[in-house]
Amino acid sequence: MKWLAPSDEFWRAFLARPELAPVAESCSAELALHAALLATPFQIVPSHELAALRDEDARDSYTLFLRFRDSVLAAGTLEAYYLSLFPKDGGGQVDVPMLFIELVVEAILANLMTVQPGLSAADADTVSAANWTAWDVRAAQMLYRNQRISTDNGQVLSGDLQTLDMLSVTGGVGDMGRFLAEAGAPLPVVNMQVLVPENAETFLQAVEQGRSSAARRFLLDLRHEVSNDLSHGLVLTMARAHSGLKALARVLQAWVGHFLGVEVRIRPLQKIDDQAWRWHIGLDAEAMALLNDLYAGAEVEQSRLQRLLSLFRLDFVDQREMQPGVAGKPVYLGMMMNAAGVLQLKPQNLLQNLPLRTTH
Repeated sequence: MKWLAPSDEFWRAFLARPELAPVAESCSAELALHAALLATPFQIVPSHELAALRDEDARDSYTLFLRFRDSVLAAGTLEAYYLSLFPKDGGGQVDVPMLFIELVVEAILANLMTVQPGLSAADADTVSAANWTAWDVRAAQMLYRNQRISTDNGQVLSGDLQTLDMLSVTGGVGDMGRFLAEAGAPLPVVNMQVLVPENAETFLQAVEQGRSSAARRFLLDLRHEVSNDLSHGLVLTMARAHSGLKALARVLQAWVGHFLGVEVRIRPLQKIDDQAWRWHIGLDAEAMALLNDLYAGAEVEQSRLQRLLSLFRLDFVDQREMQPGVAGKPVYLGMMMNAAGVLQLKPQNLLQNLPLRTTH
């Protein structure tokens, strides 16, 4: 899959966002600037046109947007821009709002993933990486949307943080819901749904039609496979047909291959049982700190360990693409929610920290 050069429509989508879209109070200079950028998103905007905006917040928003736009154009593609923010030496500097970076990741994944609604999860192991299930598409949202994790009743469910927080306040009906809540009136019930075969088509339709608020009301099951010890050394493994962890692993495989050009295999893991553990990467800040402590043999509180949602094992298909000192060894990954039950994945960690040969 080729890297993505931003189109006019990409920039127009930014201009339609609430941070940049005109409001009733917008001055004539702001209206003119917005209309001009909609017509020609790549045009140069002189400093005096920005200075003419009466509203300070509007000036700041357009300044950030134009700086971001110019940096992406200088990089040439969204992928090149993203990598420039997170170089391997750790010397990158993020000088734009995280929202912009999340939208870049969303666009990259949307370009990378081709949805085939008729594909079942069982087929996903045998088809090419260009084919995706509803569970893969939902798992991809985790790379650019913070998640709230629920572990009630033995389940581990991942839901869109912003959507869940909004529903808890407004019942899903915006300002009217907030008004009802403040008045003590009952809120309408808007159900979040666990993604299952019966509603997978509904989810994919919401994604394909751009109805993001509807697509973000689906929860992803992150439970591991269940293993039952039958004694005599026999273990029966009951696989989950629609595994959110397995879907996330497939997305991360494609993410690495797309950016770094190396083929890896990633699978969920319940524990690390490896005396020769050599390399690990946290998929978020909490997991990185935990794995560092476990690797160093530090004592870790049980309450902290319980926030670890999953481990993963990453293997290079071609071991020659690894650093010689760790060639043939697995790379262990960790994913962990914070004390508030929030998961904030950092997909750049995989791109920065894999043990690639220096020639790559």
